[in-house]
Amino acid sequence: MHAYRSHTCAALTAANVGETVRLSGWVHRVRDHGGVLFIDLRDHFGVTQVLCDGDSAAFAELEKVRSEWCIRIDGTVKARDPELVNPKLPTGEIEVYVRELEVLGAADELPLMVFGDQEYPEETRLRYRYLDLRREAMQQNMTLRSDVVASMRRRMWDQGFREYQTPIITASSPEGARDFLVPSRLHPGKFYALPQAPQQFKQLIMVSGFDKYFQIAPCFRDEDPRADRSPTDFYQLDIEMSFVEQQDVFDTIQPVLTGVFEEFGGGRKVDQEWPQISYKDAALWYGSDKPDLRNPIRMQVVSDHFRGSGFAIFAKLLEQDGTEIRAIPAPTGGSRKFCDRMNAFAQKEGLPGMGYIFWRDQGEGMEAAGPLAKNIGPERTEAIRQQLGLGVGDAAFFLGGKPKAFEKVAGKARDVIGEELGLTEKDRFAFAWIVDFPIYEQDEETGAIDFEHNPFSMPQGGMDALNGDPLDVRGYQYDLACNGYELVSGAIRNHKPEIMLKAFELAGYGEDEVKSRFGALFNAFHYGAPPHGGCAAGIDRIVMLLADEANIREVMMFPMNQRAEDLMMDAPSDPTSDQLMELGLRIIPQE
Repeated sequence: MHAYRSHTCAALTAANVGETVRLSGWVHRVRDHGGVLFIDLRDHFGVTQVLCDGDSAAFAELEKVRSEWCIRIDGTVKARDPELVNPKLPTGEIEVYVRELEVLGAADELPLMVFGDQEYPEETRLRYRYLDLRREAMQQNMTLRSDVVASMRRRMWDQGFREYQTPIITASSPEGARDFLVPSRLHPGKFYALPQAPQQFKQLIMVSGFDKYFQIAPCFRDEDPRADRSPTDFYQLDIEMSFVEQQDVFDTIQPVLTGVFEEFGGGRKVDQEWPQISYKDAALWYGSDKPDLRNPIRMQVVSDHFRGSGFAIFAKLLEQDGTEIRAIPAPTGGSRKFCDRMNAFAQKEGLPGMGYIFWRDQGEGMEAAGPLAKNIGPERTEAIRQQLGLGVGDAAFFLGGKPKAFEKVAGKARDVIGEELGLTEKDRFAFAWIVDFPIYEQDEETGAIDFEHNPFSMPQGGMDALNGDPLDVRGYQYDLACNGYELVSGAIRNHKPEIMLKAFELAGYGEDEVKSRFGALFNAFHYGAPPHGGCAAGIDRIVMLLADEANIREVMMFPMNQRAEDLMMDAPSDPTSDQLMELGLRIIPQE
């Protein structure tokens, strides 16, 4: 017999009754029934109930074991009495009578329990992550993650892609976040960087003549943490293709992600139609470039109904350049109580409030209610209702000003309204491509032009587009949104050196700086670069959605905490004096 097990703790069934078996695993739960010990023995695969009484030579030793001891048992498989069968377990028809025991690893008093659903502080969970990972939900999440990655790889190979690895130690390259720098021992005073993404390398692979590339790529960014973002590192499905247009990239990644979500989505609906929505329309309709389309609410501009109206706040606001009034329809939200609640929400978000109108049945017909309705009169109120397609029992909320100042709050309000009114479909994955991103933005205070989005994107219209107003330039850049999260980002690349120089020039970067910061890419484009493009899909966020988790740390094996600390490994840590001396570095104390 094998030294540790003849079967896993999920393998035994009624067909094994009478057999002598060997199992190894962790003591999940101990129950003492007056001279008979019952233990749930757990390994990665499942749980088997084992039992022992005073007739067994192992009884005295088994009395000593406690939760999370790692043990090996030898015993005989017995059928459970019919009334004691547990249909929830694959091994629920049997139990194993223990005849021999070996303690493989005793456990001290536990800082957190593996059995049960107790909640523990995140600090405790991350400091003792190896115990936290033993819990059933975490085992399932990590298995899911592994299976998703394997599925992605198979689907990419099936589409004719090959996986190539790119360097982990490289040169610093601005990708929109801070680099993690690595000091060089052989070149004192100089630094490598961990790659924020394989962006330049995958483009160089295309210049090298490889037609299709993918990689399950680690990326490193020194970022502020969020629930859906790691502060240090993450993994993405990285893709690049030669001789393609934007639609070719969409047609490549859609079946991969559709297949993954159908395979691991637990039966939830996966949208087959992925609409393409311009960045401008996404901001207007949803207040976000990663809209949740499970929520049917679409915001509209209603400025004309408030110009010269009796509601002075909006009327005067509209006299300023660049301002507008937007409405958030709220079907079934037509009660003063709900409207007041949403008004309080806006105040918590830092706004003075949110105007509203709701429509109710007064017995003799429909009536518009609320402060706004009284101020602008029945004719304007009716015109708003008709534009928004609302009726009795519905409401609308209004925000005004320069769109960039209130869009984010409007988007949050739309999400809250959809959730509270039960309009947002839960068992569905709704995808949308966000396209036509602006390449440039203007600083309102200085008037300076800088990149708003990916500087490597090909401008729509090429060089001709760059000769006009930079703020009108749109890039062949795209994101894929799903249920309110950005899952994919990509672009058709700017592969022409003269267009690249012009694009950076408009953002204030001279030729010397372009050559210095992107020298390899710029030089390579002088030697017959093919048109190319691609995208990257965030694996951590995809698994987070599939696992129905709200925090990305629940699907990462060993994540950092919100202060970018690894509590288990005590990182970041202080370097030794010898290490600093060898690297030619000195720590300057912070005041």
